[in-house]
Amino acid sequence: MNERGDIGNNDNRGNNARDGNNGRRGFIAAAATLTTLATLTLAPGIRLIQIAAARPEEEAASAAVRWGLLIDVTRCQTGCEDCVAACGKENGLGEVARPRTDAQWIRKIDLKEHATGRALSLPMMCQHCAHPPCVDVCPTGASFKRADGIVLVDRHICIGCRYCMMACPYKARSFVHEPHTDQNPEVPRGQGCVEGCTLCVHRIDRGETPACVAACAAAGHAAMLFGDLNDPASAISQRIREVRTTVARADLALDPGVRYEGL
Repeated sequence: MNERGDIGNNDNRGNNARDGNNGRRGFIAAAATLTTLATLTLAPGIRLIQIAAARPEEEAASAAVRWGLLIDVTRCQTGCEDCVAACGKENGLGEVARPRTDAQWIRKIDLKEHATGRALSLPMMCQHCAHPPCVDVCPTGASFKRADGIVLVDRHICIGCRYCMMACPYKARSFVHEPHTDQNPEVPRGQGCVEGCTLCVHRIDRGETPACVAACAAAGHAAMLFGDLNDPASAISQRIREVRTTVARADLALDPGVRYEGL
């Protein structure tokens, strides 16, 4: 029995040695392949390793910043859809959404004050709450809030349960019923997922303003002001200190990142 045991152990040692040699040879081959790829010339004077070295490292969102919007409803004109069209075009939603089938991340709401007859028009979108109920009810963690206050949906783990749609008091989320092929690569969308305004996070991360804000300014309305609510020196923070502003559904104490002036 001992002899069989010794033979078995010798066989195992031999297998381990062969496996080790194979592993070393595989490692050397893989390293050689990586070296070849790293120095591969993609075009005259351009090598893959140079592209990798030149790519800036992704910066994480910082809690030192809280992005927000201030919307002056006295400048927002009834019938103007510039912000809606810009959002649709930027995010691959289509400039005009078909009711009940296509998503609309921002919509215009017309209000009328019964006592005075005063009419108002304002855009409504995800309010990017500090305490977002959509995040609280999400069973998979697909709904989440970045450190800088932007509320997003991870489409990789969204199961389309639509609890977040029911929890949102602003009706700011929609369900993707149809497949979409003509998309902005920076804003992937998926059938069977829930989605909503992202504040054009892809633009923010490269130092630009949301598409709706840019369109409003380009049209000469200047009704939307974007900036860092945590920075007392920012234009949005200064404006909030100077004028009376309010938030939608203040009674819910959600601390939205979208403020309204003149409401």
